[in-house]
This record gives sequence, C-alpha cells and structure tokens, in this order.
Amino acid sequence: MRAYDVVVAGASVAGCSTAILLARQGLSVALLERSPEAGAHKPLCTHYIQSSALPVIERLGLAPLLEAAGAVPNAIDVHTRWGWVREPAADPAHPAHGYNIRRETLDPLLRGLAAATPGLDLRLGHTVTDLVREGGQVRGVRAQDAAGAAVSLQARLVVGADGRASRVAALGGIAGRTSPNGRFFYFAQYRGLPEEGGRSRMWFLEPDIAYTFPNDDGITVVAVAPAKAGLKAFKADREASFARFVRALPDGPNLDRAVRVGPVMGFVDWPNLSRIPAGAGLALVGDAALSVDPIWGTGCAFAFRSADWLAAAAGPALAAGASDAALAASLSAYARHHRAGLAGHAFHIRDFATGRSWRWPERLLFSAAAHDEECARDLFAFAARNIGLGQFLSPAALLRAARVNLAQRRRAPRAADAPALG
Repeated sequence: MRAYDVVVAGASVAGCSTAILLARQGLSVALLERSPEAGAHKPLCTHYIQSSALPVIERLGLAPLLEAAGAVPNAIDVHTRWGWVREPAADPAHPAHGYNIRRETLDPLLRGLAAATPGLDLRLGHTVTDLVREGGQVRGVRAQDAAGAAVSLQARLVVGADGRASRVAALGGIAGRTSPNGRFFYFAQYRGLPEEGGRSRMWFLEPDIAYTFPNDDGITVVAVAPAKAGLKAFKADREASFARFVRALPDGPNLDRAVRVGPVMGFVDWPNLSRIPAGAGLALVGDAALSVDPIWGTGCAFAFRSADWLAAAAGPALAAGASDAALAASLSAYARHHRAGLAGHAFHIRDFATGRSWRWPERLLFSAAAHDEECARDLFAFAARNIGLGQFLSPAALLRAARVNLAQRRRAPRAADAPALG
C-alpha cells in the first residue's frame, strides 16, 4: 500500500486546487482522476468564476495562466423590471474581477499546474472503489486504475472532490440534503456574438432567467433558465425554443450574426444539494459539499474557496504530524468556516431556486440599484459572494435603498403634470 499524507479524489477545480495548496505545504498528495484524459473537462457549467475566488486564483499562480489562455476578466450588467443595472468600477474593498473561461480550457490548465507541483502525484484513470478504515477513521482509499488493476493508497486525510454525485461521500456515509429547483437550464456556445464592451449580461425576467458570458477564444456562452411550467413546450423543439427565448430578451444578443459552436445542452432538473463537509479522516470540497442552482454561477468560486479553506485548516495539522484528535479539530474548523462562508448564500439560492416571486427586500434593493451606484455596488458584491446575506440585507442597506426609491419617485413626473397624448 503506497502511503501519502493526503489522497484527493477528483482532479477538477476543487480537487486540483486542494491538492496544489496542500502539496505546497510540504505534504505528499495523490490526486486521482477517473478520466484517463488530461484534457477531460466538465461540459455543463456556466464557465463563470466569480470575483470572490480571485484571491485563491492568485495564490495558486493561476491568474497569469488564465489570462494567457484568453480568459475574460468579468463585469456584468443585470436587466430587471426597473431597467439595466450596470456593475460599477471595482471596489477596493473587494477583488477586482473574476474570469470567464470555458472548462475545456480551465480544467487542463489546472491539471498541468498540479502535475508540475512538487510532492503531488497526479494519477489519471484512477477511480475510487472503496475507503480504507481503521477503528472508525478513514485511512486511505482503494481504487482501480485505467487498466483495471486494483490500487490501495494509504493517507491520513481523504478528500472528496468528485462532484455532486460524490462516490467518496457515499462510501463515507455522508448523506446529502436536497431541495427542489423550479427552473430548468439550457445553454449553447456561439462564435461571433459581439457583447457590449466584453461585459457579461444577465436578465431577471421573473421567474425566467437568461445570461450571456463572453469567454476565451471568442466564444460567448448563452444560457436560459425558464420556469419548469414551460418545460414540456420547450422540449418539443429544444433548439427552436432556445433561439426564440434568446431573441425575445430585452436588448438581447443578435443570434443571426453569430455561429453556434456545438449543441444546445442542459438539464431539466438540478436540485440543490448540500452535505456536511467533514468527517473522521474525510473532507468534501466543491460540488461534493455544496452544489446549488447554477443560475448564479457560484460553482467554480465555491470550489476554489472551499479548497483554500480546507488547505488552510488541515494543512498545518498534517504537516506537524498531529494526532487524530488534532486533525479532527482542524476538519471541524474547516466545516465551521465552510458553513460561515457559504450557508447564508446557499439559503438564499435554495429559496430563490423555487421560482417564487421576489420578496420585498429584493424588490427594494434591486430597484434602488438601478438608480444608485452605492446600492448597485452592494448588489454586485453580494451576487459575487464577496459579502454575506446579512450585510446585503442590513438595516443600513435597506434604509439607503428606501431613500433612493423615495427620491426617485419624487423626481418622476406626476400624472397631472404629464404631457397630454394625442
């Protein structure tokens, strides 16, 4: 049995980031990827990385690689019933931007960075088949390589970075909690679709949602997320329905001037899923721990951030040869950090995913953001997960929004003063 400090299952965003950050602390890390292809990637993704992940991306040394590969620093404009809300210039209090980059570019870049990291053993074509346990503590994994041969790897920590259908979580007995999603999701990639200033755009159509994200290699990702009430009619002619939906968007993209690259892809059901992110000798990162409604584009950012939190919490304990009890304490600290950082966001995303009508604080804040830069700054800081739900809905924020809306109503012409028609 080959011994490592850590075994990470899944060499995508969360897995590669976790493995790199732990290996840089002097730990020996085995990174297992079930696909034998170094260029394997996740096809169903928003291909959008929020700015809240930028500090981790920079620590990984990934930012210059992304920019050299053509990643687009993102800024986004949002359409609501009150008009367009434009994301203001970068706030020094928060990361300047995230990146739009397709996963077929991002995933191989991360694997290359992982493979070049001293102390990190990237094993392609390896699928975890079981966990090795000793006295209730996870001590490693059993796997099968690309040739079908059995492999056993010993480790003090096993990390599940193997997605929302995590086999590691299932083998570890960590059940997931799900909640329904009231929308379905389809997207396609287009070449030659100009976007204003290279900015991303998102439409809140209540309850339907759409967005366009300009990406690397001149590709724009166009996505729609209609309410499930329209699913049957949409699926009757998926491609025609997709194009019709996009063409009807207010100030929407002109598909007639572009060429679609690849098929219209998507899924009809994507329930929100969360799991306890740590156990005895076991931790979960990325979608294995939390996978929520993709309309907000949080998946990649949450993957980078959870990897960073786990490496910061467990790395020093492992490097110091800590006892099982000390390692358990570090994993508990990771779980608390994960909950503190993401639970509020997950709550709002799950609630919004039902397709419900907007609640009064959302109407208040979004309408104010259309007329006030400070309100808009708070809105985008929350949407990028740079501030939490409590700060976004703070009494001060709600009071400012109320004042902005009241002033806007006073400036609007009264019906009696409006010019006569005809």
